[in-house]
Amino acid sequence: MNFTRWSARLPGTQRRAAARTEQTASPDRRGEGSVPAARAERLTDESPFVPVVDELRVREVLDRVPSLVALVHGPDHRIAYVNDAYTTAFGVRPLGERAREALPELDALGLFPLLDQVQRSGKPRTVKSRKAPDGRSYTFTCTPVAQGDGKGGSDGRGVLVFATDVTDHAEAAERLRASERRQRETAVTLQRSLLPQELEQPDDLRIAATYHPGGTEAAVGGDWYDVITLGGGRTALVIGDVMGRGVRAAAVMGQLRTAVRAYARLDLPPHEVLQLLDGLAAEIDANQIATCAYAIHDPNEGKLIYSSAGHLPILVRDENGTVLRADEPTGPPLGTGGWMHASGSIPLAPGSTAVLYTDGLVERRDADLDEGIAALERALAGATGTPQVVCDRLVRSAGVTPDHDDDVAVLVLQHPARTGADGELFRNAALELLGGVEAAPRARAFASGVLTSWRFPADLHDLGVLATSELVANSLQHGTPPMRLRLRRTDRRLIIEVTDGDDHLPRRRRAEPGDESGRGIAIVATIASNWGCRRTPGGGKAVWCEFALPRTQTT
Repeated sequence: MNFTRWSARLPGTQRRAAARTEQTASPDRRGEGSVPAARAERLTDESPFVPVVDELRVREVLDRVPSLVALVHGPDHRIAYVNDAYTTAFGVRPLGERAREALPELDALGLFPLLDQVQRSGKPRTVKSRKAPDGRSYTFTCTPVAQGDGKGGSDGRGVLVFATDVTDHAEAAERLRASERRQRETAVTLQRSLLPQELEQPDDLRIAATYHPGGTEAAVGGDWYDVITLGGGRTALVIGDVMGRGVRAAAVMGQLRTAVRAYARLDLPPHEVLQLLDGLAAEIDANQIATCAYAIHDPNEGKLIYSSAGHLPILVRDENGTVLRADEPTGPPLGTGGWMHASGSIPLAPGSTAVLYTDGLVERRDADLDEGIAALERALAGATGTPQVVCDRLVRSAGVTPDHDDDVAVLVLQHPARTGADGELFRNAALELLGGVEAAPRARAFASGVLTSWRFPADLHDLGVLATSELVANSLQHGTPPMRLRLRRTDRRLIIEVTDGDDHLPRRRRAEPGDESGRGIAIVATIASNWGCRRTPGGGKAVWCEFALPRTQTT
């Protein structure tokens, strides 16, 4: 093959040719003072001979380079040349044959459309790190080459294929990607292990949650959620977000979540729980702040009592599809200190759905936060189905993808409207305790009649009446009016609760043999599945106990 018929149309060729012309002509102008004579003699006598590029034998250069080189020409890409490195890698290739048949390795790499494009456009193209059939990875650069004067159009135009072996780099990059994937999987596993492995499912609510880690980095976030059954039919719901990313944020999140569960067992109002968390957050790390919303659902109240520490508003869709936003009150984030949090309420009647979420669901760099919340409200207004279905729909409507740049946590709860046979399993009865000592026998008679109408077995009926008697007697002795007895049954348990106007909480204590009192709470704690007490928002207290129902009573 005559290589002098082909010339690479590379940038700068004309400039280098012009420079060589000037260098050749320079000796005639030395007398003009452009170069000192002594300097010229030294260059001539002492410098080694350096040939210009045009004097090099191109084929000898290409034959010896370690990279793979092939030259194809014409519209059907017939082979004009392959160098020794190419032959060593893929074997001897016959000259003059069509490349599609004679160079199957290029076809396997999908390079022929690229060759066509380079030949048509006359512009070089590069594809990086393609794995060839020999198992090695190459970066291919395809450069247009013109024959003769370069005026032959596409028929007289060829393509020089230059392939550099980048196997080591590709394998190192793949090892790095695999390491990053393992680190991310470990980080996400850590994050998920700090979240509830299984959500508690209260009697009166249906709940689902979802968590999506943000981005593809190994840094985990500090988003969390939780559901805590408080007893007496009440449920605490928590959502929070520790600012920043990384293991430190996740560690702070884990400590705050554990603290919330501990404080929730005290059955405190939401604002008091956040007040305790605020001080704890400052002690854990003064440089870390977190937002948090803590809410309590009481099925007898028909609303959510909540408090917010800089967190996004809770959204509630009623049974008619109207969405309400719990905007106030909202205090500063946890860890800032010096703020008295307050509690608010939002209706959650039967048939309603509430959503608690973190900012990753609604915050976007190119949009205002209020726009994101408004979009979520619209999505919630049309979201129906189970809590898990609502969760998935809200996440999809927000455009959350695996490469989303922020963590997303969503907690959805529904207070279902129960009718028919299902409604028979959820019943309430209440009695105002008026008068003096006669209130106790009246409460026992009321409890006996209610439990009989609910068709409880004799043993559970008698235990319920006994627990009612002890709780009422305790309230009459140590409490103040107004007093109220409330009985509630669900599909899983019987709940008995007595409220009065005194805020002194009873405690279980060991009565001495000669004591005539002090055994009421001990009796209740012995016969009931669970018991507890709490202060009520308006002043006073509530003392409750619950009995697990046998399976025959829950069907």
